[in-house]
Amino acid sequence: MNLNQLLIDAIHASIEGGKEILSIYNTAFEVEYKDDKSPVTAADKKASMVIEDILASSGYPFLSEEGKHTEYDVRKNWNAYWLVDPLDGTKEFIKRNGEFTVNIALIENSIPILGVIYCPVTNNLYYSAKGKGAYKIKIQSSYNTMDLDKIITKSQKLPIQLDASNYILVASRSHLSSETYQHIETTKLQHTNVSIVNVGSSLKLCLIAEGKANEYPRFGPTMEWDIAAGHAILLESGANVIDHSTQAQMKYNKPDLLNNWFIAKR
Repeated sequence: MNLNQLLIDAIHASIEGGKEILSIYNTAFEVEYKDDKSPVTAADKKASMVIEDILASSGYPFLSEEGKHTEYDVRKNWNAYWLVDPLDGTKEFIKRNGEFTVNIALIENSIPILGVIYCPVTNNLYYSAKGKGAYKIKIQSSYNTMDLDKIITKSQKLPIQLDASNYILVASRSHLSSETYQHIETTKLQHTNVSIVNVGSSLKLCLIAEGKANEYPRFGPTMEWDIAAGHAILLESGANVIDHSTQAQMKYNKPDLLNNWFIAKR
């Protein structure tokens, strides 16, 4: 497994997926709703297609929110595979607030070993590979995304900012359960200075990776592709995602792709 090449492929795929998303973003796009009432747009579908096309050369199976969901009897035999959310934060996309991302993770034996998160509106790219660290960079049009060494030299290694004076919680802008709210209130009793930051999509995980936040409690439904890329980046930045039910690290490629509640924490 050549992690350098796989990371280059994932970065390239995330940026091309982002271009497809932006081609729809400022148009009068239609919103459809899936059986679970979650929204989907042409941007989700177009991004998924271009990402899958780029990653196909790796030879690893592909599991995307917008693609065919392979039955567990088949995917339980996958040692490594791509886990993708081509447009994480569709509700934020619909609101046009810019807080949506492209999430690409490579899972090996139930653990994310490579992660890429790209925000097309800000051009901020977060990425990691096992044993190589986690990084952030603002992608410029002049960058050759096929040259990983040059990208790394221009990137900031994560975490960037650690502030011990405040305890900062990040919470979803569109999904805040009563249980999450109660956890936030309990945390306020445990720490002197607690601040709450609301942001959409996997950008919550990115804030923890950067060191700009301490904790992201999610006591509500998420899917594996929502958090896998962020989890990979957190691991390489010195943080983790803890399954609330098992009190162990979150695992992937489960029979049910729905995650348990979790706390992402530095």
